[in-house]
This record gives sequence, structure tokens and C-alpha cells, in this order.
Amino acid sequence: MAMTLSELNAAGLPEAAALLEGLYENSPWIARSALAQRPFASLAQLKHAMARIVDAAGRDAQVALVRAHPELAGKAMVGKTLTAESAHEQGKAGLSDCSAQEFARIQQLNADYNARFGWPFVLAVRGPRGSGLSRQEIIAAFERRLAGQRDVELQECLRNIHRIAEIRLNDKFGVEPTLGNAVWDWQEALSVHSDAGFAENKQLAVTYLTPAHRACAAQIGQWMRECGFDEVVHDAVGNVVGRYHADRPGAKYLLTGSHFDTVRNAGKYDGRLGIFVPMAAVRELHRAARRLPLGIELVAFAEEEGQRYQAPFIASSALIGAFDTQWLEQRDANGITLREAMQGAGLRIEDIPALRRDASRYLGFVEVHIEQGPVLNELNLPLGIVTSINASVRYLGEITGMASHAGTTPMGRRRDAACAAAELMLYCEQRAAQDADSVATVGLLEVPRGSINVIPGRCRYSLDLRAPSNAQCDALVRDVLAQQQAICARRGVQVTLQETLRVPAAPSASAWQARWERAVAALGLPLHRLPSGAGHDAMKLHELMPQAMLFVRGQNGGISHNPLESTTSDDMQLAIEAFALLLDELASES
Repeated sequence: MAMTLSELNAAGLPEAAALLEGLYENSPWIARSALAQRPFASLAQLKHAMARIVDAAGRDAQVALVRAHPELAGKAMVGKTLTAESAHEQGKAGLSDCSAQEFARIQQLNADYNARFGWPFVLAVRGPRGSGLSRQEIIAAFERRLAGQRDVELQECLRNIHRIAEIRLNDKFGVEPTLGNAVWDWQEALSVHSDAGFAENKQLAVTYLTPAHRACAAQIGQWMRECGFDEVVHDAVGNVVGRYHADRPGAKYLLTGSHFDTVRNAGKYDGRLGIFVPMAAVRELHRAARRLPLGIELVAFAEEEGQRYQAPFIASSALIGAFDTQWLEQRDANGITLREAMQGAGLRIEDIPALRRDASRYLGFVEVHIEQGPVLNELNLPLGIVTSINASVRYLGEITGMASHAGTTPMGRRRDAACAAAELMLYCEQRAAQDADSVATVGLLEVPRGSINVIPGRCRYSLDLRAPSNAQCDALVRDVLAQQQAICARRGVQVTLQETLRVPAAPSASAWQARWERAVAALGLPLHRLPSGAGHDAMKLHELMPQAMLFVRGQNGGISHNPLESTTSDDMQLAIEAFALLLDELASES
């Protein structure tokens, strides 16, 4: 019979320690130490307390914890000396049914990994959903992580150990993240739709108004109806909008949502998580036949990434009345204008002005999003509260020097355009590091028609400068541009610069940020506040109404815009519960 948190809190230390036996492989000291912090208000609080114990234990204890784990499909499995928990997990992942070729490959990987790092490879083989990774997924993770850095790989092992403990704790308490599983399943099902050229390679790419994009919109609309939304419409820019009515006429709506388009060769969670978390919350309201004194409007934004056309935030711009009709003449890589793409999808361009939302009818906008960074992952925290979406300025630049012979031109007489750009890159790195949370990136660097024996006469590059506030971003831009001029003057080269994007910071509305904070605290989790370095639909809605965001931890070092982008059912469950708590608070205020 599953234990309860009340039983654990009330039990004597020996009894409580026995209840938690086996969470951390052959390492009972972790749970025993955490029990000193009782009473626990939630399992999430207990999980984080144990992770903190490991963090504070020091490197030697952490390495010993990793070494306490058996190899995957190793000698202990063959000799049937695994702990009951490990035997169950490895069996559920099918490691006891490896083919001879798979078994040989895993044995070689075990040997190579141990030789490189000095400890066994640790992977939560029950995976982000808890239902088990395939042997192919396990081998792929093994191969990828074998190339990792030592300190980074130690932390990745520890995070997988915490995930193993989380799943084992769920088993002991008879807890299953059913809502998180539902969100997981929706994201997996939606990911079957991918653009031509990517689907054939089992890669995810959904760009604006392609057949895959339109299939996604149709699927999201169907799920919204099944979840109980009262109205579901596909609007004039391709957004899918679901409305769940209030318990009274004339009530205001909470606006929420995120985007379902992706970058090329994408992960499955960027944007889409912010659609499915509120969808799950509405489904639970509908199942309980419950109405709130506020309505809920969920927008699955059709375009945010700017992949097909150089006009990001097409969808959310329409909602704030900022759709630029000049975008309609932009052409994609195949020469198709945005106007032609929209008409081909059956969208009524003349109806776009009517999409502008009347702010007086809304309480505000909230967005749930995967973090797209490593911070929460490194802190072993499932949720974080966004303080601001960074201001961002982008440029395309070109430096012109003099192309000349690489062998005959003395070093002191060169006008090397690429060296000037390289010096600027290094300055950007140094200058951004002087500020808290500023970042600077040169993502494009090109020597047109370069040759191995010719000093570069031209160099093209990009600048992407971001900071949490407008003032901090302006200072970063000012310093970088001044240094650019100084470098070029000293090197005798010319520079031209074109600004391609300027987006102001979008600080979270204090009252809305506080609501997220209270929801997270009510789950028994510590609060961590952080800015968002990425752009989001929320930064456009910020121009019309108050907004605030909730971040969900990403796995695999928090990587995003990458097929390795992932999160767990448990973390998504907490995000849904936080969203429901925010709804309850809004209801109590109405």
C-alpha cells in the first residue's frame, strides 16, 4: 500500500528512513539527512531537499554516489545482483532483452565511459515520461555523453540520479503525473507533423502555413474542442483560439498561450508547452463542470520564430494591432510571398485588423514556456519565475579592407577585414560578461569568396545584443558600436552596419509575477527569479496588457532549438498545478 506524506512526516527517524529506502542507490544518507527538514508540504519539496543535500555534500561524496550505481546492462544485471529498483528500471527499458549486437555495443560503451570518466554511466532509463526509454535512445545518449567534459558529465549523472529518485519516490507514494503525461502525449502526437525535407530525416520543422503547419493547427483545434472549450476558431493569421466562458456574462478573460511553429530541426517543447499546459487546466475545469468568474482565452500562436519569412511575431503582432502590411510582399526561399501563402491557406487578409484585442476585456496575459537555458536545470528546480524578457538589438555588418597576397603582404601593412571582425567578436564576449545577464553573440561570420592564400578584403557578420532592461541594453549597444568604430579606424578598414531588429525589454507586471510566485510557493518549491534571454509572444502582448511568464526546467543541460530539448512529465505536472493555482487566485479576486 502506498505511503502518504502525513505518515512520512509523523514517523520516527528510523521508520521514516526505512520508508525512503532505495531512493538513492546504496546511499541512504541522502534521504536520512533530508528528513531532518520535516515536515514536508509536498513531494516536490522533499525531492528538492534531497537534491540540495547532494549539492552540499561536496565532490568526493558526489562521485561516490555516482559510483554506487551499476552499469547499464552490465555485470550486475547479468549476475542478477542488481537492487530491486535497478532491476525493475533496467528491465522496463528492455535492457534484459538486448540483442547480441546491442549488448556488445553497450559493453564497449561502458568500458569506454569508465576509462574516460572513472565512474559508471548513469541514465534515468525510465525517461522523461517514466514509461521507459528505448534501447536505441539509451545507446544514443551513451554515445553523445561519452564526448562530454568531465565536470559537466558529473553534473549530468547527478541530475539523472535525482530523476531516478523522483520516479522511485512517485512509486512509493503511488503518485503518477497524469496531467503531465497528457501534455507529454499531446506534444509527441503533434510532433509527427513536420515539413518536407525534415520529416523524411525524422526531424521536426514546422514553418508558417506549410502543410505540416496547417495539420498542426487542425489537430490543436480538435484537441481544444475535446477538452471542452466553448468556442474554437482559426483566425485570419492562422492562430487557433479557444475560449472557455466564465460563469457570468460580461466577465473579463485571462489571455494565455504560446506558439506552435518551430525552428528547423527543432525540439518538441518550445512554444507548444505553453499551449498544452493551459489546455490541460481547462480540460480539468470542464471535467469538473466548473466555471470561474473569469473566462480563459487560449491562443495557439501560428508564427513566432521568423523562419519562413523575416517577420517574427506575425501572429501576436496581429493581436496587438501591429501587423505590418509590408510583410505581405516578403518572399520565402521558394519565392512565395506572404500574401500568396496566406491566400493559399484560405486566410482572409482583410480581416486581420479586426484581430486586435480590446485590453479592457482582459485581465492580462500569462505564458508558460520551457526555459531554453541551463539555470533551472543546474539548480535542480522544476519551475522559475520570469522577471523580464530581455531587450534585443540585432545588426548585420560588413567590414571592407583590402584583399591582398597572404605571402607577400607584411603583417604591419595589412587591412584584414576578418581580423577586425574577430577582434570585435572578442570584445563583445568581454563586454557582455561585465553585466549581469547581458549577452552578445556573433552568430554569422562570412568571408565572401575567401581564398586560403588571400587576406580577407571583406567580412560579413551579425550582432545580437541582449539585456534585461532597456538602459542596460542601450549601454551594451553603445559600447559595442563605439569599439567597432575604434577597431576599424585603427586597422584602416571601413564598416557599414544595418539594424535589423530592435525589441524593447518586457518586464513582468509586478502583480502578475507575484501571482506566479505564490502559486509556485504553494507547491512547496523555493522561488527562483530569472530573466528570459529569448523572445516570446508575451513581449508583444506586453505592449497591450500586463504580462508575466513561468519557466519550466529543461533536461539535457536545458538545451533548446535542438532535438534534445526535453522536460519531464513531473515538471509539466507542477506547471499545470501552478497554472490552476493562478486561476484559483484570480477567481477569488473576481
